[in-house]
Amino acid sequence: MANTYTQLYFHIVFAVKGRNNLIAVRWKDELYKYITGIISNKNQKLMIINGMPNHVHLLIGTKPNCNLSDLVRDIKANSSKWMNEKQFVNGKFEWQTGFGAFTVSQSAVNNVLDYIKNQEEHHQVKTFKEEYIGFLKSYNIEYKTEYLFTDD
Repeated sequence: MANTYTQLYFHIVFAVKGRNNLIAVRWKDELYKYITGIISNKNQKLMIINGMPNHVHLLIGTKPNCNLSDLVRDIKANSSKWMNEKQFVNGKFEWQTGFGAFTVSQSAVNNVLDYIKNQEEHHQVKTFKEEYIGFLKSYNIEYKTEYLFTDD
């Protein structure tokens, strides 16, 4: 749309079902490249992707017509289908239901890039659950503990 200028960034986090450590170092780069392709094909911009064996972090720049829930649904559905076709894991690979999405200001982009880049370092002192609850608290997102990290 003419005369429309936006700068929209989202830090997105989602986990392997049951937070199982299924993302192996030997093929995680292939997974990340596949997810990058999904995002590019949706005309959005992936700034960085990284994670741990049980979860993934993304920083995405979006256009104003992007439906974030649809984008994350497509990322998770297509990447899990691809993972199962590649048979990277024994049994069926699934992502956990839901996701976290947190807006990022332009002034905080570099901090989020560094945070995502250094996942291994962060998780030497903090579990995924502690990290995720920390995000919810710092963004003042109300949540019920009994509904966190439950599998459908």
